Amino acid sequence: MAASPGSPAALRRVREALSAALGELRGGESREGAGGFEAGRFWEALEEAFQAASQEATKLSLAFSRPPPPSLQEQESLAEGVQSAVLAAASVYYQLPKGQGTTLRRAVRDATVQVVEGMIQLIEVILRTPLQSLSQEQLVSTGGVWEACSRVFRMPRDNQAAVTLAITQALGIVNDALEEMKQAQTEGGDPYSDVLEDEDLGSRANRDTYWSAADRQLLGPCLGLVKAAKICLKRVQGAVRGRGRTDKAEQVAQLDDLADIAGDVSPSVDELVLSTYPPVNQLALRLNAAKLASVLKKMLELTSASFVCPPSEENWVQFLAGAVDHNMDKIKELTQGLL
Repeated sequence: MAASPGSPAALRRVREALSAALGELRGGESREGAGGFEAGRFWEALEEAFQAASQEATKLSLAFSRPPPPSLQEQESLAEGVQSAVLAAASVYYQLPKGQGTTLRRAVRDATVQVVEGMIQLIEVILRTPLQSLSQEQLVSTGGVWEACSRVFRMPRDNQAAVTLAITQALGIVNDALEEMKQAQTEGGDPYSDVLEDEDLGSRANRDTYWSAADRQLLGPCLGLVKAAKICLKRVQGAVRGRGRTDKAEQVAQLDDLADIAGDVSPSVDELVLSTYPPVNQLALRLNAAKLASVLKKMLELTSASFVCPPSEENWVQFLAGAVDHNMDKIKELTQGLL
């Protein structure tokens, strides 16, 4: 039988140390670094730390890729290298001040968390895998650490870029939901036709899989609200990208507010889209539509009050607010009898 590394004490200790560090990172707030913040030095240090973690993952994986296992002394050295590199990456994150923006800090924290999680997973795979040859699971785990570490080179470097990215991600989710909604409505009376076969339902005559005439009346304004969500996000994205600045604390804070509200749009859209599928609970649909409308109005208010929206841009804000109100009023009118 092939040799097994068993459960090396050094690797178990590192796993516990990294798990503790992961808990702190997930706690949210970063510690404030002492002294002045220099962006160039910060990003250089973060890149070096992530690269070092990637290299340590490679060394660890190769050492446990074939028998015999590393000696106890070699295991101690490998474990120390992994722990030092990963904790150094976390330490660099903690040097990013709150004043640089919560959206940027969240992006850096999430990237650091992925590195720590990836390294813990790699260690766990090594601890439980018989030492015969490099397993597929170990290869995948090693590649996962590499990918997590390489993210540092694609990360936004300031809060404007981080907020633009956050809004772009929300826009992508909303666009997918909009296309799904359009497709369901153009396929006729059965929105489940592409995911359910006849035998799945027993009978296609089951009316729970079709829209009633009253349901269909609601689909138009619901689609209008989702379209408004897409356009709102697109216009705010353009405003942040074109006029976003991070020179003042107030600018940074306003950008963070826009990122936060944009993050509320996509789940609200998803809830509304799901509630349009039959059997439709029209009261639940109205409540979800009202929630989305409220989020969109709040985003437009924050945009209008922020530095990214000069007076010359207020027309589109007012137009979109009117579009949200129009579609929501239509939904209220069609569901008035339920109240």
